[in-house]
Amino acid sequence: MAKLYFHYSTMNAGKSTLLLQAAHNYEERGMQVMLMTAAIDARAGEGRIGSRIGLGRSADTFAADTDLFAAVTDRAAPPACLFVDEAQFLTEEQVWQLARVADDLGVPVMCYGLRVDFRGKLFPGSAALLALADWMREVRTICWCGRKATMVVRQDAEGRALRDGAQVQIGGNETYRSVCRRHWREAVEAE
Repeated sequence: MAKLYFHYSTMNAGKSTLLLQAAHNYEERGMQVMLMTAAIDARAGEGRIGSRIGLGRSADTFAADTDLFAAVTDRAAPPACLFVDEAQFLTEEQVWQLARVADDLGVPVMCYGLRVDFRGKLFPGSAALLALADWMREVRTICWCGRKATMVVRQDAEGRALRDGAQVQIGGNETYRSVCRRHWREAVEAE
């Protein structure tokens, strides 16, 4: 039975690297996979999944209005597995579409994304995946103090923590840092 999986973490935990590794494992066994990433995030290039350690692959993109069930069924043959990067940008409806891919088509769906934003709030896609996924895995990374990082601080050009702003702002290490809850609280309360 195919399942809907959610691998979640903060930034810099290696989620995209794990996705690319898992896709390679399928392909090494002669199976076709389908890779998707959010169109809004083109840091690695448009239609590309990239990891901070230099791995990368081309992928189909999704926007908020993309029907992901149709994207899979429109293919000549169903993939052995569907991999979705930047899953926090999915809509609730799209998560239900991915559940249908697993339930109705028998295709495992592996989603990778952030759990919370810089304000400590769930992303809509992550909230839906936490509610609907058959299997969840926290991908762990560490704060500068050595504790498990569970939060993300958005910082300005001077490195000061921001408390307000749009939920989505694409950026990397220059914009975000992963920290433990204690250091997140200290950072946002200090500003």
